[in-house]
Amino acid sequence: MRAAAFLDRDGTIIHDAHYLADPDGVRLLPGAAAAIARLNAAGMPVVVVTNQSGIGRGYFTEGDFRAVQARVEALLAAGGARLDAVYHCPHAPDAEPACGCRKPGVELFVRAAAEHGLDLARSWYVGDRLRDVAPAERLGGRGILVRAGAEHGEAERAPAGVAVVEDLAEAVEVVLAAARAN
Repeated sequence: MRAAAFLDRDGTIIHDAHYLADPDGVRLLPGAAAAIARLNAAGMPVVVVTNQSGIGRGYFTEGDFRAVQARVEALLAAGGARLDAVYHCPHAPDAEPACGCRKPGVELFVRAAAEHGLDLARSWYVGDRLRDVAPAERLGGRGILVRAGAEHGEAERAPAGVAVVEDLAEAVEVVLAAARAN
């Protein structure tokens, strides 16, 4: 089983436009494609796990999500990068009954591991919110909080053991340096 890089999407790979439903609004964060391409070149699976509560709130549809995601992947491909898989939670935070797939829940990570032969305990959990990296503690992996997309002060509240970096490129450097050391 292989270690993976589990990445959040909005605020980590793309600018967080809050409930993005229009593919024309997709803007990669600086260096995101190059960073993901480095993971690809190192042979590390790159899996996006994203909360998309706008679907559950009725702000956009599954089709809108797929169109935005297709645009994200096209922009990444233009930069020489690819995603191995994408998982999303469509539920609103107050959905009844509560779901297990909304981060910080771990259901989507467990599903990805089963479907792609991934070792959750050796994997990396990267995002701009604490809920993105919290699964690392439950699953035995390592969390990295990215400041680049964060406008919400999450980095100041990061628990011990969670690396805090400026952007996805720096997060990838931490991941690859650890891989070289092993």
